[in-house]
Amino acid sequence: MAERVILTTSSHLEGYRVTEHIDIVSAECVFGMNVLKDMFAGFRDFFGGRNKSSQNALRDARKTCLDELRKEAESVGANAVIGIDLDYSEISGGGKSMLFLVATGTAVKVARG
Repeated sequence: MAERVILTTSSHLEGYRVTEHIDIVSAECVFGMNVLKDMFAGFRDFFGGRNKSSQNALRDARKTCLDELRKEAESVGANAVIGIDLDYSEISGGGKSMLFLVATGTAVKVARG
């Protein structure tokens, strides 16, 4: 079950030992940004303050991408992913804006102890 795959940005897990390094895994997620969200984000940027809709979009993107990373790790027989790195980018053009998120890490097998 993918939800049992442990994820960490660290190179080790406290209380566990790495028994096998399997492979580098990654998940790539692309999200369209709603035109109205973009417009209101521009107003918010101009007048100052936090933009809740953009923050929520980033949070949802992170959760979705990490879920995909768990599935990828499970598919190669791992029960953990260590050294996770998240890279966010925006792709825009032609009046459209996309959020691009890549999560990468090392798929490993770990055991308690």
